[in-house]
Amino acid sequence: MEKMNPFTGIKNRIRTNAILLGDLLRSTLLNSPRYHDASRLEPYGFKVYSQNDEDGIIQEIFNRIGITSKTFVEFGVGDGLENNTAYLLMQGWKGYWIESDSALAARIKDTYKRAINRSQLSIDKSFVTKNNINSLISKYFTGEIDLLSIDIDGNDYHVWKSIECINPRVVVIEYNAKFPPPCSVIMEYDENYCWDWSDKMGVSLQAVTDLGESLGYQLVGTNLNGVNAFFVRKDIILQKEKNLFPLPATAENLYNPARYYLIFSNGFPAKHFLG
Repeated sequence: MEKMNPFTGIKNRIRTNAILLGDLLRSTLLNSPRYHDASRLEPYGFKVYSQNDEDGIIQEIFNRIGITSKTFVEFGVGDGLENNTAYLLMQGWKGYWIESDSALAARIKDTYKRAINRSQLSIDKSFVTKNNINSLISKYFTGEIDLLSIDIDGNDYHVWKSIECINPRVVVIEYNAKFPPPCSVIMEYDENYCWDWSDKMGVSLQAVTDLGESLGYQLVGTNLNGVNAFFVRKDIILQKEKNLFPLPATAENLYNPARYYLIFSNGFPAKHFLG
């Protein structure tokens, strides 16, 4: 009989306890008065293939505004098994991924070979800059798409500001929750920057909210652990009979601080069905 590694059971128990603690903390937070407004997005969060609760929040946004073309663009997608659009791909959406790491990009091409072969998914190995982003995206998409997701741990602000070839209905972008509103912080553009796990990363929520406003987008929420901000194009919101998202749509009202200790789990490790 094969002997079981004694540390395996200990690791599993630690992970289980961490997940249970995370569930308790999330439940406690969501029961606070701040989140009782029915228009807020935090209570709808859940994880399928997202890093945190983004899958549920994205789903709820589209429940409110509707889906049109089922198209997405995401860059900074990792190995394809933990990002903001893998769950959409599983539901029949079509999209384009960019990943700068050669090994991760190769893994995506292997894992998602059927989706790639049937032209449901396109993938490029490329290091995104504000100068190349339009040429990269426009090979596959121009005009209106449903979702753009940006997560490159550095020049996110500058790259979003530079995108002109597509007109996303919804934008998801990472923010640096260390700096609460009204503090406005933008990392200086550095074309070759790679995150060093310090606080020199990305953009504060106030600064990215101001950018969204200038581009015609309304901040509609952030996720509970303070990682991603969610924006909807203002013309879409104005078409609705009533406002579907929290007001005031300010960084102060919708900010969530850095709660990176919250662990989101959805059961077994990811191994995508689309293959």
